[in-house]
Amino acid sequence: MKKFMVAITAFMLCLAGISAGGNVQAESIGSLKEKKSTIEKKKSSVESNISETESKISDIKNQRASIEAELKKVEKSISETKEEIAKKDKEIASTKDKIASLKESIKETEERIANRNEILKERARAYQQNGGSSSYLEVLLGANSFGEFVERLGAVTTIMNADKDIIAEQEADKARLEEQKAEVEEKLASLNKMMDELVKMKEKLDGQKIEKNKLMAVLKSEQAELEDEKLSLEEEKEILANQESAVKKAIEAEKKRQEAAAAAAAAASANSSSSSSGSSGTSGAVSSAPAVTSGKFMRPAAGYVSSRFGSRWGRNHNGIDIAKSGTVPVVASAAGVVSRANYSSSYGNVVYINHYIDGQVYTTVYAHLRSMNVSAGQSVKKGQQIGLMGNTGRSFGQHLHFELYVGGWTASKSNVVDPMKYLSGM
Repeated sequence: MKKFMVAITAFMLCLAGISAGGNVQAESIGSLKEKKSTIEKKKSSVESNISETESKISDIKNQRASIEAELKKVEKSISETKEEIAKKDKEIASTKDKIASLKESIKETEERIANRNEILKERARAYQQNGGSSSYLEVLLGANSFGEFVERLGAVTTIMNADKDIIAEQEADKARLEEQKAEVEEKLASLNKMMDELVKMKEKLDGQKIEKNKLMAVLKSEQAELEDEKLSLEEEKEILANQESAVKKAIEAEKKRQEAAAAAAAAASANSSSSSSGSSGTSGAVSSAPAVTSGKFMRPAAGYVSSRFGSRWGRNHNGIDIAKSGTVPVVASAAGVVSRANYSSSYGNVVYINHYIDGQVYTTVYAHLRSMNVSAGQSVKKGQQIGLMGNTGRSFGQHLHFELYVGGWTASKSNVVDPMKYLSGM
């Protein structure tokens, strides 16, 4: 993700045309053009990487869209399964109510069967005491007249038919009882089986949902990383573009230097004397601005050091804070070229300046500015005002957060150094 950070340091060498005093060194135009070509190639490579990253992001978005569609289907199935489970719950409850009612009916039937059993037992005992079915014949033969015989025959027939009816009812009740028991038990077993299947189906669907959510989380994380990488690449592209602009300025400055040197040589050889005077272009001194001092870097603003470089609040403080109330000018700590001047959510209004001093590239960062007086690609002199101290971005109280890097600025802060070791006038 941060592969561009290494490249930035190397490409900052394009600023070799800018001297510590703000003048262009006598570096050959050919060398500068070579650096410009290198930057252009790097820009092309970065643009290719951006395109590739965008393609990967697009692929992940498509995968996420597909999984989201599948998740909707799974969630719909889960919802339908829950409804079916609720429906089966009601059916089971209704069936259990029927079973309870049937138990009462079964109890009554069993009582009737028990009563009939007692009647039949009494009849059986009567038969045994009177010699079984022969007693009916004795009743008939004991008639004293034909009319009495017919009367006794009718009574015997009625009793025998009643016995047959009791037995038939007994058998019918038993059969019905068994049938009702079997039917209810079968229905309850079927419902319980369906309920088990629905519960298993829901468990399976819940498992699918969990897995798809896990995959979605992974894809979301990958997309976030790729988008961060894309932002880093776009930032690298912007920095390279600013460096390319700085090299173009260096080429133009070198051409002017060579033309001026040639003109001076011609004038000297012709023993021509001339004098010229002009304004240095510097702005009037600001009373609260620090005085320009010797050394590689000067104090960037007046005020006291409210926080030093190093560990602070459990984290590393990658610069120093200079605080002062009122309208406080912030100046370039050394001559160089502004590579960026923009707003950041953390740094607020921030200016990045690249310097080339004694063959080494440096970068200074000026954060939390109230306002900025410079823009990307602009050459600045040591002590030149670049903005006003402020309280923008992630800041608590007016101050200047000042960072110094040996090489180009890197998000990893791997090459940041303690500015106090480099600043004069502190």
